[in-house]
Amino acid sequence: MAKLIYSALASLDGYVADRSGNFDWAAPDEEVHAFVNDLERPIGTSLYGRRMYDIMVYWETEGAGDGDSGVSRDFAQIWRAAEKIVYSRTLQTPSSARTRIERDFDPAAIKQLKESSSRDISIGGAEIAGQALAAGLVDECHLFLSPIVVGGGTRALPDDVRVQLELLDEHRFRSGFVHLHYRVRV
Repeated sequence: MAKLIYSALASLDGYVADRSGNFDWAAPDEEVHAFVNDLERPIGTSLYGRRMYDIMVYWETEGAGDGDSGVSRDFAQIWRAAEKIVYSRTLQTPSSARTRIERDFDPAAIKQLKESSSRDISIGGAEIAGQALAAGLVDECHLFLSPIVVGGGTRALPDDVRVQLELLDEHRFRSGFVHLHYRVRV
């Protein structure tokens, strides 16, 4: 059975975007990006909310050019190889290959996907990940905390959800980022 894994780059105070919707402060350097690539490599399917998909679809056509770093080229290849499911009530057609659109987040369908998948599944986007956490579907969390406090915006983790976590690992990066890897306790 596949694991459902939530990964997010967040400010130290727990936001994936500030009040203006900016997240440029969370851009990973080469060291962090290479670490993220290694976490994404075993993923077979990625689940996205609409806003996260709009950000990530960049990798469908970019990141693999001669002028891009080896880390960017690696991530572009990993992203393009994964199946993608986008949860959106308004998106009519996907802008990337290997992508399908679902209108509603259905916990029973995600549970079935976990049971039938041979490779792990990632979930990206704070809102959709919050729904998965609330439904008890998330098995692991990877939080990359950026050395910045932004004071508000889009929270990385949902309000009104209580989940017990077990710390599996932590890693510090030269840039000041810290990676925290948790297993969700059941």
